[in-house]
Amino acid sequence: MVEYHSDPPLDHAFAALADPTRREILERLRAGPATVGELARPFAMSLNGVSKHLRVLERAGLVERQVSGREHRLSLRAAPLRDVARFAAGYASFWEERLDALERLLDRETLE
Repeated sequence: MVEYHSDPPLDHAFAALADPTRREILERLRAGPATVGELARPFAMSLNGVSKHLRVLERAGLVERQVSGREHRLSLRAAPLRDVARFAAGYASFWEERLDALERLLDRETLE
């Protein structure tokens, strides 16, 4: 039987990053804080739809919301992305070995 060990913060970050709309929102927030309306503007969806995406990003800890009256301002919290990067970096040697093997194969075929 296979045992799976879950890391909820990492699981939430990957789930949040799985959607292209949420990745675009994070990309926009790299430039600085923005209101919900500003974040929603480029998308062909309702404000409510964008708000659902923002809640997923908040649950993953990737955005932080500050409320001032009726204005909701969001900013990027990149710390959870560090865990995602660490996870992906663990596979770097795997891919480097594969690419090195491919390069050796191509070099041999070129010499023949």
